[in-house]
Amino acid sequence: MERLLNTATNLFPVWTVIGAIAALFWPELFTWFKGDLIVWGLAVIMLGMGITLNFSDFRSVAKTPFPVILGVGSQFLIMPFLGWGIATVLKLSPDFAVGLILVSCCPGGTASNVVTYLARAHLPLSVLMTMASTFAAVMMTPLLTKALAGKIVPVDAWGLFLSTVQVVLLPVALGILLNQYASKFVGRVRTVSPFVAVVAIVLIVASIIGQRADEILKSGGILLVAVTLMHSFAFALGYLAARVFGYDEAIRRTVAIEVGMQNSGLGSALATRHFNLSAATPCAISAVMHCIIGSALAGFWRWRSSQSESSASETRLSQ
Repeated sequence: MERLLNTATNLFPVWTVIGAIAALFWPELFTWFKGDLIVWGLAVIMLGMGITLNFSDFRSVAKTPFPVILGVGSQFLIMPFLGWGIATVLKLSPDFAVGLILVSCCPGGTASNVVTYLARAHLPLSVLMTMASTFAAVMMTPLLTKALAGKIVPVDAWGLFLSTVQVVLLPVALGILLNQYASKFVGRVRTVSPFVAVVAIVLIVASIIGQRADEILKSGGILLVAVTLMHSFAFALGYLAARVFGYDEAIRRTVAIEVGMQNSGLGSALATRHFNLSAATPCAISAVMHCIIGSALAGFWRWRSSQSESSASETRLSQ
């Protein structure tokens, strides 16, 4: 059973794409999942992340701070600039522009950990980066969104801050405390919590796409271009940043994935609470596209690692 759940969890990008396509043509399958259900769904995802962490993880960050600082710093420098820049150059409508900027200002998502594992990158570092960027987002997401989108539409930075505390900080903190002081209970639910998180993310993305299916089919082309450009450049610039600082291939891949993959569920929840569903649409499309691009890169990197290992093995045998 555990192996089956792990396999289903690792297929997260596939479920996201299937859910998004189904929502476009059969929206009624997912549109019931809306309003407060989206917020609670995201809280469940964050709680699931929290129960995988403990206080020793924070000590690990202190022992290896520079790769984590690079990843988190790149997350909140590269992506917001790309979101704002692409929205400006493509002259997106105000709602679409705000949505693109909002999701670009969100932290790394748990999907990045799955893709990092598949890419044979540095999984512990990915988890630490996601954890650190999630906590940093409590301040950074409202501030950056206000700074970059405040000239387009009014942005309630304080409201965004309070919502981020509610749906990110509190569930993660509760998860950490449960893991620390109720380890037996956590041990029983930990095997299923990643898959539950996957189901919640797929429902959030599919619900928003389903609710805006007509809008996406009519004007989704420009959004698809905008989101694809944003994530493609983010993966590339994240990899380049780690290379400039002289890190090895595993860390380069990890930083690229962490910068390129956002917590689009958080963006969707914040957009529906503080803006509107049109603003949430780029967030939902982002969730699909970063999975597609990240999975493609993971497959390529995994293949290249296998080729390198085969070459090294042949070299040893010939000696």
